[in-house]
Formats: sequence, structure tokens, C-alpha cells
Amino acid sequence: MPVNVWTVTAAAAFTALATGLGALPFLFLRGTPSRRMLGGANALAAALMIVASGSLVWQGAGLGPGRLLLGMLAGVVVIWLFRRWIGERDDLVLGRLSGADAMKALVIVAVMTVHSAAEGVGVGVSYGGGEALGILITLAIAAHNVPEGLAISLVLVPRGASVRSAAWWSVFSSLPQPLIAPFAYLFVEAFTPVLPAGLGFAAGAMLWMVWSELLPEARADLRHAGPAASV
Repeated sequence: MPVNVWTVTAAAAFTALATGLGALPFLFLRGTPSRRMLGGANALAAALMIVASGSLVWQGAGLGPGRLLLGMLAGVVVIWLFRRWIGERDDLVLGRLSGADAMKALVIVAVMTVHSAAEGVGVGVSYGGGEALGILITLAIAAHNVPEGLAISLVLVPRGASVRSAAWWSVFSSLPQPLIAPFAYLFVEAFTPVLPAGLGFAAGAMLWMVWSELLPEARADLRHAGPAASV
């Protein structure tokens, strides 16, 4: 199969669609989630994001550790400023979610969207190294995106979002991949030096989300659920 901008775009679209598969386990979930389940979901989402961040740091360290660290710092600062800018906003509505739940959903979708931009660069740059490398990276990122979709769904569904909307928001968070990948492929020499900074930016944004949002809420929910679930 010849490699061109259209095949690269299709490959990146495939990785984006794979993110929606993370919502599938919730098709089997019935009933209103308890505080213990909500705390466990936040803890699992945090764990998945930490693993994803570690993977990005590992990739970026081999490409440019200095740019990786600068990117991580920028990721933390930008997402922190974004969170400060939107404030608490009790009137915020996002589908079935409102108030604090809608705010949590908005922040995690924003963080994961930032994260997927770096993956889009990775897909495009990989095809610049040949079809075999491109296919390998595409499959790896697609597999990597499924638990990322699960992390998003773990935040959305226990708070009242439907499985369909969780799958949609998961795919939405990965839309930068098919948008950015063709440009990274066409201008691979320009995008390659930026890749470690982009990976670091995404890792920093996710780690900030874990530390400032998911883990504190998980701890509070599990502690409220009773001594058996304390952490």
C-alpha cells in the first residue's frame, strides 16, 4: 500500500476511533454508582493516566530530554491556567452533566485532547520513516488509546453520562490525531524536533490532572465510603 497523506490520515482516524472502545465495558454496568465505585473509578482513571504519561516520558526522553522537560512544565502551566480561567462555574452544563461533574468532564476531555495532539505528531512522523514503521506505530497508538478512552469513561459514566456520550467524548479527545498527522507526515523534518516537547506537554498535562483532580477526589470518595475502602 503506497504511503501518502490520505493513508496517513486514515491511519490516524483509526487510532482516534479506537479510543471510543474504552467506553464498551460500561454497557454492562447497571444501577447508580456508589461513592465507593466513584472513588475506585477515579483511582483507576488516575492509574491509567499515570501509565500513559510514563509511556510518553519514556518516548520523549530518547528524543530530547531537555525539550521533554520544557514541554512537561508547559503542559502543567497551560492546564493549570485553563482550570483557573474556567473557575468553578456551577451553571456549566455538558450533556447530562452539570456543575462540578460537568467541570470535571470538561477538564479531563481537554487534558486528553492535548495528549492526543502529541500522538498525532507521532503517527505522522512515523510514516515519514516508511510504511512498516508507520503501521507499527499506528497499531501501538490504537491499542494505547483504548485504555485512554476507558480513563475518560471512568470519569464521565459514574457521574451520569451515557455510554454513547462517553464513547463520543473519547473519540472527540483523539480528533487532533487525524488533523495533525497528515501535516506531520508532509513536514516531517519540521515536526520531528517538536515531538519530544509535545510528548512532554501531554505528560505534564495528564500528571497535573491526576495530582490535582483525580487522586484527591478518589481519596475523598473512598474515605467517605467507609473504613473498608480507606486509602
